Amino acid sequence: MPPAISAFQAAYIGIEVLIALVSVPGNVLVIWAVKVNQALRDATFCFIVSLAVADVAVGALVIPLAILINIGPRTYFHTCLMVACPVLILTQSSILALLAIAVDRYLRVKIPLRYKTVVTPRRAAVAIAGCWILSFVVGLTPLFGWNRLGEAQRTWAANGSGGEPVIQCEFEKVISMEYMVYFNFFVWVLPPLLLMVLIYLEVFYLIRRQLGKKVSASSGDPQKYYGKELKIAKSLALILFLFALSWLPLHILNCITLFCPSCRKPSILMYIAIFLTHGNSAMNPVVYAFRIQKFRVTFLKIWNDHFRCQPTPPVDEDPPEEAPHD
Repeated sequence: MPPAISAFQAAYIGIEVLIALVSVPGNVLVIWAVKVNQALRDATFCFIVSLAVADVAVGALVIPLAILINIGPRTYFHTCLMVACPVLILTQSSILALLAIAVDRYLRVKIPLRYKTVVTPRRAAVAIAGCWILSFVVGLTPLFGWNRLGEAQRTWAANGSGGEPVIQCEFEKVISMEYMVYFNFFVWVLPPLLLMVLIYLEVFYLIRRQLGKKVSASSGDPQKYYGKELKIAKSLALILFLFALSWLPLHILNCITLFCPSCRKPSILMYIAIFLTHGNSAMNPVVYAFRIQKFRVTFLKIWNDHFRCQPTPPVDEDPPEEAPHD
């Protein structure tokens, strides 16, 4: 007989379902927009597609699994472990996609004349594949042995039972807090976030320096180029800020769990932190729509062509952006 669902759990499930219903269509729209608009085919937008794929998976896979864990079914230890790992994979994929986006924007303003020869479609594809492979390695590390199986086996054996332990499936019962804090947070979350902050500070510095130069009669093109870069960099830095704002509270709570086991954590704080992490997947398409004109125009075209049945003229695809000349 399945466990009874309390009113609080029902409210939690309702909010999670709402987040999924916003996140999945929104990020599918981002992928669709890049597919139909040639002007959204450069490396940055390919990395944005990788980020959107991870966000779709959060809404379609992680949130249903989170709801399952919240209900707390009794399962075999490794079954519960496999339910808990996808969120670790997808979080890492999002972080690495954001890092790739930051590096790409840095190269666009640092070496504008050589950018297209350095950042080729093939290299961008290799970078995306590398990000996903590394994400699977980091996220599946608990399956390779860094987990709480030993504790579960001792409890299981103390009850006189044999075989693989059967537990009430909860994230903290299978995932080691040492893994979450020392390996996941201190190695694979915090350093990339700090590195991205430094990269964007350097990007803004380089752009401001270029825009601050005296404008000669023939320098309209560099001004336009760096002006566009500044707008896009601000939007992508906002994406990074929202990601950090959404994920740091949960990691801080994990640190409290590890370093202060006796400290009481109100359950409402944990729920808010979880909602923030899942809700982050729904935020990015909204930022793209309001901050990046190419996305906004393409979203409207898709809406008119496929949902309102009122075809619009082809998307006004910007010509390839030329790097500023010396």
